[in-house]
Amino acid sequence: MPSNTRPDQQHYVAPLEETQLVAIDSIKADGKPSNLWRDAWADVRKRPMFWISAALILIVVVVALFPGWFTQVPPNNDCQLANSNGGPTEGHPLGFTKQGCDIYSRIIHGTSTSLSVGLIVTFLVAFLGIIFGAFAGFYGGWIDAVLSRLGDIFFSIPYILAAVVVMSVLSQYANVWVISLAIGVFAWPATARVLRAEIFRVKNADFVMAATALGVSRFRILLRHVLPNSIAPVIVITTISLASAIVAEATLSFLGVGLPSSTMSWGNDISAAQNDLRSAPQTLILPSIALSVTVLSFIMLGEVVRDALDPKARARR
Repeated sequence: MPSNTRPDQQHYVAPLEETQLVAIDSIKADGKPSNLWRDAWADVRKRPMFWISAALILIVVVVALFPGWFTQVPPNNDCQLANSNGGPTEGHPLGFTKQGCDIYSRIIHGTSTSLSVGLIVTFLVAFLGIIFGAFAGFYGGWIDAVLSRLGDIFFSIPYILAAVVVMSVLSQYANVWVISLAIGVFAWPATARVLRAEIFRVKNADFVMAATALGVSRFRILLRHVLPNSIAPVIVITTISLASAIVAEATLSFLGVGLPSSTMSWGNDISAAQNDLRSAPQTLILPSIALSVTVLSFIMLGEVVRDALDPKARARR
């Protein structure tokens, strides 16, 4: 048979036994498969801001749960007018309020009140926001129209203003639960809007279509497939909303429509000290610092979590 190859052309074919196909095509099958949450954890644990904010939040939680570990001075029962607006003394490192109460003890015992309001409001906001946002985004149609318009009504009302009105009407029943409900009932629309938009994106994914083709009920698809893959932005919002709730409680107490003066909270202490800013600034500044550090810790944690759950943000760093 005649050959079409010119004499000056040579063909080199690598011997089959020298080509390590197994080594080239092999993959590691023993490692854990990657997912959003594992990638997010691998990202946040490398960031100092996460550990700083987490440490501060842990300290605040421990102080709120076990105030007796940090002070043995009663916050209200050991007040003496002779110590009014006094400076630091032995056993009283931060001085005294106008009523002669220990500032350090009141800050320690007021932590539980402010943190309790923040946690209750955050749970209520997340609960209402997830329910309204999930049903509106997944089912659409008239359900989306009704729930979205309801959310628009609440969204148009500033929740601080609404809480002021509610607490003014229910002033005789003012306590941690009432002020938490007054804030949380009007603060959920932002969470619902974010979750609704995320569910709109996820519900058209291939795995949702596959579950539908297999005959899985729509409600089960929402709970097992759509909602778990849409919850990441809600976690970020609830982390930041906890800080907002603590600020809202302090604002209402500062305005005189929050918790009763007999209840220890940072907002009440700041409100009581506003007239003594020039003569005894420590009575206002020290509770304000405690409030600011706590709020800043939750905001920092929310920022870190937001960046970790956003692949585009991780790629930009």
